[in-house]
Amino acid sequence: MTQELRRSLGVFDAVVIGLGSMIGAGIFAALAPAARAAGSALLLGLALAAVVAYCNAMSSARLASLYPASGGTYVYGRERLGEFWGYLAGWAFVVGKTASCAAMALTVGAYAWPEHANAVAVAAVVALTALNYGGVQKSALLTRVIVAVVLAVLAAVVVVSLGTGHARFGHLEPGGDASAAGVLQAAGLLFFAFAGYARITTLGEEVRDPARTIPRAVPLALGIALFVYVCVAVAVLSVLGAGGLGQATAPLAEAVRAAGVPWLAPVVRVGAAVAALGSLLALILGVSRTTLAMARDGHLPGALATVHPRFQVPHRAEVAVGVVVAVVAATVDLRGAIGFSSFGVLVYYTIANASAWTLGSGRPGDTPVRVLWTVRLTAGCGVAGCLALAFSLPPTSVITGAAVLAGGAALYAARNSARAARNR
Repeated sequence: MTQELRRSLGVFDAVVIGLGSMIGAGIFAALAPAARAAGSALLLGLALAAVVAYCNAMSSARLASLYPASGGTYVYGRERLGEFWGYLAGWAFVVGKTASCAAMALTVGAYAWPEHANAVAVAAVVALTALNYGGVQKSALLTRVIVAVVLAVLAAVVVVSLGTGHARFGHLEPGGDASAAGVLQAAGLLFFAFAGYARITTLGEEVRDPARTIPRAVPLALGIALFVYVCVAVAVLSVLGAGGLGQATAPLAEAVRAAGVPWLAPVVRVGAAVAALGSLLALILGVSRTTLAMARDGHLPGALATVHPRFQVPHRAEVAVGVVVAVVAATVDLRGAIGFSSFGVLVYYTIANASAWTLGSGRPGDTPVRVLWTVRLTAGCGVAGCLALAFSLPPTSVITGAAVLAGGAALYAARNSARAARNR
């Protein structure tokens, strides 16, 4: 008999967990490479990323209310498209987000103690894995604190940048340095920061009344994150300009220096470290729940499907994910992790949208005919948008991501061949 997780999260906690992922290190790190790609059309890239994220969020929320189990798109793809597509979604998520976990851990180290970034990264992974082991409610409480701190720091950056007379709003107008390809690539890079709402759907088995909670929490979290991102992007771009923002190593800290308030820069650095901790916490939660779902179906070792009898969390999956992330964070430089992770996550959401497209196929619980056209429109735009952004990423990210997905497909085929041989 499958052990189930405890349903303890309401709408507020679900929104906070989503915000903890989205309003994390991405807003501190992704603006600079996106500005290098899009130039003065950075805001167009942000708008495009938001549209694709909205389509994905709506498809995911509808599916999560119908399939309120841990695993997110791994479960939706399996139920709507077939076992292989669910497996491929789970593989893309686990591999891509494990790399993201290590990148977030290294970001904590880079901001907190640059000379020993790897050691700090490992310590952060160990501490947050131990926290998650004690139950998802404890993780949600810590995420509330992290989100509050990060929002306060971002609000200070916006107020200082726009309120000290150094802002030049002419920097916000697209100029001759903008191109369609650059806008697409910027949108693909910025999508990395938006993808945190997936944490809400992967926690579907721990949410109270998921049919009501998840469809409310996902768009609410996405809307708040988009508002914050627009405010920060406008503030930083108006002070630094596209050229200065593209060359910045710590864009938000450099923006407050350029605005004439250098004492705030160390506070921004602390905020970036705290934000990276929030992202890492939510990422470990999401990856461990997808690992749990794949282990239940035999795609990963069955021991990872065990649920702790007291804390009611997938403790072995969490420990396994923590160990892998700690090893990677201790040994690897993941400067290219944003592109690699974005490719994997965009493939993941392509499958989510394709799954949502089937919701009007006449199965029990499917979408009523009167709203089917909106479901199909959203899902179709989501598929097209995800594929366009995925293949606009830097070539190394596309090639590496495609190779990893092909490796996962090969493992799936080998496992099925071995199973068929045993049954003969």
